[in-house]
Amino acid sequence: MIFRKATMADVPQMYRLINEYARQGLMLRRPLMQLYESVRDFCVAENGLGGEVVATGGLHVLWHDLAEIRSLSVRPDLKGRGIGRGLVHFMLDEARQLGIARVFAFTYNRVFFEKCGFTVVKKETLPQKVWKECIYCDKFHSCDEIAVIRHLAPVAAAAEGEIPLVDVPRWTVD
Repeated sequence: MIFRKATMADVPQMYRLINEYARQGLMLRRPLMQLYESVRDFCVAENGLGGEVVATGGLHVLWHDLAEIRSLSVRPDLKGRGIGRGLVHFMLDEARQLGIARVFAFTYNRVFFEKCGFTVVKKETLPQKVWKECIYCDKFHSCDEIAVIRHLAPVAAAAEGEIPLVDVPRWTVD
């Protein structure tokens, strides 16, 4: 199995993998255009025979110390062979190279992520995700996904003059 960054040529195969799971209600649907726009976030696993993409996943950076693993999908007939775990480790290595301290995922497969060293946390501890994307989800008020996180490095304290999480101008009334 070869783990590598995705290319434009991989997108149609990624689209089929991801959206097959989305049809089953196991992950969010990803439109083709969105996959092309975010191809740099994705990695793939390809079999050594002909370069067929058999799994994919994305590492999406949300903040200076936080990234999300999203759309992790393995061809159903190849599940249980360590391909998903290989992709997760590939993305964790990329996160370390970027200097990201924490990686999380929203999942229905808690056990899989625990085997990859993640721990369960409350969704509310991830405001960057909740307020950036979850708020637009149809399941926002009744989300049944489990939040998991893995710490890759200690989380640094906020630096002097750092831009706040919510960059909203402060208005004063005279």
